[in-house]
Amino acid sequence: MTNEERITELEMAVAEIQKMIDDLNAESVRQAQVMMRLEQDCKNLRLLVDEGVVKPLSEETPPPHY
Repeated sequence: MTNEERITELEMAVAEIQKMIDDLNAESVRQAQVMMRLEQDCKNLRLLVDEGVVKPLSEETPPPHY
């Protein structure tokens, strides 16, 4: 194997690793966005419970078909 072939193989390996890093970074950003959205949803639900809009299950009346 010549030096040029070895360099070409190393360049290909580096390019593959760089793509993998980019893909992992994109997934990490996506997951962070999902987590922020979920945190906001939880805050909104807590506000609804605190305001009495959503009652605890023990205080809910069963639907008419029960």
